[in-house]
Order: sequence, then structure tokens, then C-alpha cells
Amino acid sequence: MLRWARPLMLIIALLATAASARSDSLGSGDREAIAGLITSQLQAFAADRDAEAYSYAAPVVQLAFPTLDSFMAMVRSGYSPVYRNNGYRFGADATDATGRPTKTVILKGTDGKTYEALYTLQRQPDGTWKIAGCSIRVLPGTEV
Repeated sequence: MLRWARPLMLIIALLATAASARSDSLGSGDREAIAGLITSQLQAFAADRDAEAYSYAAPVVQLAFPTLDSFMAMVRSGYSPVYRNNGYRFGADATDATGRPTKTVILKGTDGKTYEALYTLQRQPDGTWKIAGCSIRVLPGTEV
């Protein structure tokens, strides 16, 4: 074996172990806090408590949408099943490529379609969680 191959294999193994450990690092308290955070934002949207909904967004989101009006315009135009829905349930916990926790939410849209929202979370310096992003897609086979 080449002299550099063994150290390289060791480094790769350590990185893989570290990546695996990150995905398992959330405790049940964190998972509950994340689900509570998403629930609180969905309830705030449903009740037209826009400022409250905005408060759950991570600083990176608030930087991209620096006013409440710009944030709500983005949500209304691009995330209508998150803004208004006929029910939701939580799906899997995972991590993204950078190690940030993600949470899947299945939403029943007001248009009759079923959507999958993938939330990305970010722990804040005070230990709380904020929503750092959300991607949404129609689940196949649910078109009306």
C-alpha cells in the first residue's frame, strides 16, 4: 500500500464518523423544540400573526428578507401550502450536507394537493432553534 494511502483512509473514516455523529446529535428535547417551532410558525401564519411568524426565521432569512412585508410576500407567493393548509403531519428528521438538522412536514394544501416541506434549522447562540430555510414540492401522484 502506498505510504499516503493509509493516512488518507483514516482521515476519510474519521470524517464519515463525524458526519454520522452529527446526524445523531439531536436529543429528544431538540426534536421536540424543532417540532414546536415549526408548529408555532404554521399556527402564526394561519392566524395572520405575521410578525410572530417572522420571529421564528433565522437571522440569515431575516437578512435576505429584511422587512416583514418582504418576508410575507415571499411566503404568500412561494410557500402557499405553508402559509395556508388543511392540515399537516411531521415526517423524518435528518441532516443536510452541511450537518444542519432538517425536518420533513407533509402538508395538505388548500388546492387539494399534498406537499412535502423540508425545513432546515439552525441553533442560535442562546441554544434556541430558528428556521433557516424551507423547500417545498408537490408529492407525486397528488395532483388534482
